[in-house]
Amino acid sequence: MSLKIKAVIFDMDGLIIDSEPLWRKAEINAFKEIGFHFTDEMCASTMGMRIDQVVAYWWNKLQWTTPSQSDLIENIINKMVHQINTVGEAMPGLEFAIDLLKKNNIPTAIASSSSFLLIDTVVNKLKLKQYFDVIHSAENEQKGKPDPAVFLSTAKLLNVNPKNCLVLEDSKAGMEAGINAEMRTIVIPENGTNPEWSSKAYLKIDSLKDFKIEFLS
Repeated sequence: MSLKIKAVIFDMDGLIIDSEPLWRKAEINAFKEIGFHFTDEMCASTMGMRIDQVVAYWWNKLQWTTPSQSDLIENIINKMVHQINTVGEAMPGLEFAIDLLKKNNIPTAIASSSSFLLIDTVVNKLKLKQYFDVIHSAENEQKGKPDPAVFLSTAKLLNVNPKNCLVLEDSKAGMEAGINAEMRTIVIPENGTNPEWSSKAYLKIDSLKDFKIEFLS
């Protein structure tokens, strides 16, 4: 079987680790501490975005005085580190998908909107470091997802043409970043959802358990 795809890039939040409920809890609690009532729906509206973009988005709408945006970001990240270390779990099918790719000698990478601190926390918690050839964050890119920068930089680190990369994503912003990078993009939306935006992806599957090597041909 001839494979068009030479490398597979994994998003992290909601794709490798079941962290979207943790993000929602961290954001809701952090905003509650400064006097705002946040809902799951409000958190979902910025899902997949870099945390500084999330906080800036809400500051533009809510215009609070204190704390500073950077202090709020730090508070949310600290809550996330604690939750990942305490209750973080791998998404179903992660081990299966990684094993399948490694058996077929396909390079793999993580490209996340999260900071390197959070990526390292997840990688250490789930003992994943040995399985990924490249681990990259949008932290130092000029823009986060849906801008394609983090995926394009990851492809460069892999030494693979972006058009020969496949992206695995769970969010709209992530899917758009993959498409904007001209990468084949497969989405696994949050369990139990079937959002309209997912129709723009190359393929939608329910779980990493459904991943097939044929997706690379």
